[in-house]
Amino acid sequence: METKKVWFVTGASKGLGLSLVNELLAQDYHVVATSRNQPTLVEAIGSHDNFLPLEMDITNDSDVAKAVQTAVDSFGKIDVVVNNAGYSQIGTLEELTDEETRRNYDVNVFGSLNVIRHTAPHLRQQQSGHIFNIASIGGLVGSFPAFGIYCSTKFAVAGFTEALAVEMEPFGVHTTLVYPGYFRTDFLSKGSVQTPANPIDAYTAARASEAAHLNQINGNQPNDPQKAAELFIQLSKLDHPPVHFVMGEDAYGMVQDKIQLLSQESEKWKAYSLSTGY
Repeated sequence: METKKVWFVTGASKGLGLSLVNELLAQDYHVVATSRNQPTLVEAIGSHDNFLPLEMDITNDSDVAKAVQTAVDSFGKIDVVVNNAGYSQIGTLEELTDEETRRNYDVNVFGSLNVIRHTAPHLRQQQSGHIFNIASIGGLVGSFPAFGIYCSTKFAVAGFTEALAVEMEPFGVHTTLVYPGYFRTDFLSKGSVQTPANPIDAYTAARASEAAHLNQINGNQPNDPQKAAELFIQLSKLDHPPVHFVMGEDAYGMVQDKIQLLSQESEKWKAYSLSTGY
């Protein structure tokens, strides 16, 4: 009889994380879910025998270490890690303050690294496991006005995930970098998105991009978070899961466009590129 895997999911009180946790519990997996606010987490998910809701500040290394150890003490192991916690900081590079920029990096980049740092030893020692790092299609395509800092955090996630994949492979641990498109969650709601404290009127394209995301795309996203949750579970069962995984038809289209653009530009400037050799 198969032993149910233990999942460790961050940012689980809403969005894709919440959908995933609910589906995991419906399929009787053991789930450790984290959020900055435990009561909110319990209110959103309820109570289950195989559910451990933990309050954790992902930017606090000691908090993360304690949560990971609590998970192992409670269930004996961790099999699947989902680095899902994150938020979108809107604003042009000129507009955003150093504090706004660093805060987004603290959560989206350094927070995920904290989780990896404390879960990797357990996965490595047991010679098995799977780490899902949730980037964004904005971690491959950065040409969204007013989303430069957010996209750069997700480019960072993409970069360290590629390195993590080859670092963990010798220990039998799989790593998957997920590029989701637009999913119909509250990710783009005004309570989730952070706007610049000091907007500059001259950036009309940035304001138009903000308005489109907050007022038009939000609530009309083409992808179903429930289907995403089911897909994560399917991927976790594969013997040879992908390192790069594009999630959503919209994301797939943007990836193909980016590949075409890179191919065209590299070919156009090939003579220049090859001119640096001895």
